[in-house]
Amino acid sequence: MNGKASVAVGTPLPPLSFRLTRAGLVRYAGASGDFNPIHHSDRVAAGVGLPGVIAHGMLTMGASLRAVNEWTGNPGSVLDYSTRFTRPVVVPDSDEGVELTVDGSVVAVLDEARVRLELTVRCGGEKVLARTRVVVRV
Repeated sequence: MNGKASVAVGTPLPPLSFRLTRAGLVRYAGASGDFNPIHHSDRVAAGVGLPGVIAHGMLTMGASLRAVNEWTGNPGSVLDYSTRFTRPVVVPDSDEGVELTVDGSVVAVLDEARVRLELTVRCGGEKVLARTRVVVRV
């Protein structure tokens, strides 16, 4: 971010892409304590009607904030975050995993110290999160 003077409605966040892999899901499960087998077992995921092993929802949410943190340069700048899940992020059993892309822009200047961002989070060209709104301190 180039400073408060350059933040206006319409200011874009640079797009960010990153990969989610099965190995990453295992690491996240260990860190979060969420060992639900839909996040590591194709058999269990299929058994509950999922198209495959899916990423943890909180992992997807947290990953989307990477774009915000890179833009502000300060992870402590996030004041509020909300979103809705629209599609599961299916993570194939491959070294490449799956690509998640995040972009967004400033949709409101709340005061001289805070702005509201709206993010678009996609996987395979499909939105996986909707109404993703973040209030940050600038």
